[in-house]
Amino acid sequence: MASGWSRFALRFSEYYQSLDVSDLWAPPRLRSREWMFIPWGSKPPDRHRALPTKRILLDYLQQRGPHSCFHSTAYYQDPSQRKMSDKGWLGADLIFDLDGDHLPGVSDNDFPGMMEKIQEQAWSLWDDFLQPEFGFKEEYVQTSFSGHRGFHIHVRDPAYLHLDSNARRELVNYITGVGIDVKSIMSGPDIGWSERIDIGFEKVVSDLFTISSNDADSNELARGMDSTLKSKGIPSSTASIKKLATEASAGNRIERLREDNSRSVFTSKKLNEAFWELVKGAPLAVGETDENVTVDVKRVIRWIGSLHGKSGLRVTEFPLEQLQPGTSKTFDALSCTHVFNTHTSSKVELTTDDVTARIAGQDVSGSMGDVFDVHEAMYTFLSLKGWARSVE
Repeated sequence: MASGWSRFALRFSEYYQSLDVSDLWAPPRLRSREWMFIPWGSKPPDRHRALPTKRILLDYLQQRGPHSCFHSTAYYQDPSQRKMSDKGWLGADLIFDLDGDHLPGVSDNDFPGMMEKIQEQAWSLWDDFLQPEFGFKEEYVQTSFSGHRGFHIHVRDPAYLHLDSNARRELVNYITGVGIDVKSIMSGPDIGWSERIDIGFEKVVSDLFTISSNDADSNELARGMDSTLKSKGIPSSTASIKKLATEASAGNRIERLREDNSRSVFTSKKLNEAFWELVKGAPLAVGETDENVTVDVKRVIRWIGSLHGKSGLRVTEFPLEQLQPGTSKTFDALSCTHVFNTHTSSKVELTTDDVTARIAGQDVSGSMGDVFDVHEAMYTFLSLKGWARSVE
């Protein structure tokens, strides 16, 4: 938790004091939800709470001003029971939680860059998988910014509420490619993964040729491939990626693979396996969705409308269509989820290297020891992230 947290605890409390019952969003079937709150300081989480009305919820918020707020994804007969087995599970929303810090080759320190990448992945999850392949209907979907490093896609279709953990894991495994045999898909009938594998094959081949040419982008591409393989638990190094690139560009290996993808055209089993894993992982990184949130039918999720204690930003709902990047309506979490003012000025010193942040129209980019005058929204963000300290 950020040092000097009492100042932020007061400002969070003032935010909740400013709200009225009509300002609150409540999850469907509110009476059946369990609530959990993280207080400021070193106190343990306050959970197993039943808050059956928005008035009771608001009273709690205004009395406690918590660091973070969560409600269960599940519905219970009695959410206030202390033992999970006594609550009486009735079903659970299907949740997909995408966090940018899980993406290979992406740095949390470049916050705008990370958010741009994870928004692309969140949209791809919906547009490439959830809607076309699983037939999820937009009318049952709610999208939200998590308040920190990513997005949540809530699916509340009654047809899926009673799926158990095993069924939910099958969904995740298909999305992330677990058990997908790339070579079989390439030579078999068209399924949802077919086009992605074709795209992945061409992308990996192109990148390997670029790496072998040693041009300006080669080292970055090699590091990215190395990170992708390591994120899958596959031993790798930039040296092995460069060896793969050298072999891919020689001996007509790729042409031979196009003729018959069952061939082992590279000089070692490890290189052959690495190539096909890269093909499977290239077109989509939605494998970085937090599968535990999707699979666990007794999970908690951040409450929409609350403030995130590690950023000071509001967990914010927005229309699904605005998740799509690159349009005039694209949701910009860094410009519209702050609640603290942008008028007053505070002086801060960065305590971390290579920081890039953009909050409420203000940009900060620098390293340890750099000093900036920032507005309160940025001051709160940098401080709660642990990236800066006040020098006033």
